[in-house]
Amino acid sequence: MDKDWSDKNKKMQMLISKEATFADGIKVLLELRAELFEQITSIVKTFPPVAFYQMPFGVGTGSHHTTLAWSIWHFFRIEDIVVHSLILKDVQILFRDDLLNKTNSPIITTANKLDGNAMLEFSKALNIKATYEYCRAVMESTNEMLAGMQFADLKKTFTNEDKERLFASKCVSSDESSAWLIDYWCGKNIKGLLQMPLSRHWIMHVEAMRRIKNKLCQHAKKGVDQIAYCGLSCGHCFLTAWCGSCRTIYNTCSFATSSPDGVCPNTACCKEKGLDGCYECGELYDCKKGFYSLGKDTNAIRAMALFIQKYGKKELLRVMDKMHSKKKFEKIQEVLGEEIDQGLQILEEWR
Repeated sequence: MDKDWSDKNKKMQMLISKEATFADGIKVLLELRAELFEQITSIVKTFPPVAFYQMPFGVGTGSHHTTLAWSIWHFFRIEDIVVHSLILKDVQILFRDDLLNKTNSPIITTANKLDGNAMLEFSKALNIKATYEYCRAVMESTNEMLAGMQFADLKKTFTNEDKERLFASKCVSSDESSAWLIDYWCGKNIKGLLQMPLSRHWIMHVEAMRRIKNKLCQHAKKGVDQIAYCGLSCGHCFLTAWCGSCRTIYNTCSFATSSPDGVCPNTACCKEKGLDGCYECGELYDCKKGFYSLGKDTNAIRAMALFIQKYGKKELLRVMDKMHSKKKFEKIQEVLGEEIDQGLQILEEWR
């Protein structure tokens, strides 16, 4: 489990256990949920549609043996059911504003029983953008409930009538893979539900989603040129584990994701000019496009491109391997500095 998320979860549990610190605990829980939802937002906004129905780990028992689409549907359906049908006893978010139709989901359950081809077909059917909006609406609704919660509410328990209402909703499959959920939820008090599924369940599945997307990126990069259009060596980038590079559809480079169309201006410019990379352009040194517009923050990358222009990509990779074997660093700026000529000189010295 991610240490920062785990620590926040533990802190939240400790704080909500005492009336004097209950409000602080809810604040920590809301902060944790916001951080986790940022991860989901990043995946939805930067990954191509095909990514959401892939199973890179194949069929298995772990939560990463699923699809990205299944993951977000599954744990938000659980939250929607628990918060609205069980706790608030009102209409689930899925059945408001025509969301079921918009998501194009063929089911209303938690999808626990889906496996293999059934999971893939379900994932292909989902409208990811609409599903993401559904997830956001569920999160916001739950957050509103949490913000208004009092310490005394934590001891509230549930009855057989509550259990029967959940069964009658048919939102939980009668299949043995799912039916146990109702007994599990109804066997807890509100405090228990805050701990699971409203916090730890999120962590479990967001972490699984990160493993899935990272695996997809690694698959995408096999056999692909690992020098980015801007000149950066993707294999030596601190983001390499989760970025598929700008030469694949799994490009989650930080500059690309901040661009309106999801395409880095340097990539777009090179493709327009028919260049393999910025290192083939005569305007490289003074270029202010895209990545190079950040000046001192990315001058080290420009130095790498200029080095390629002079010695070629293979030589840059050899030098980068040498540097990484001798020094520990994440960002190339830590070694090449903030000035173009300085960075180029350092690369020359490492030859």
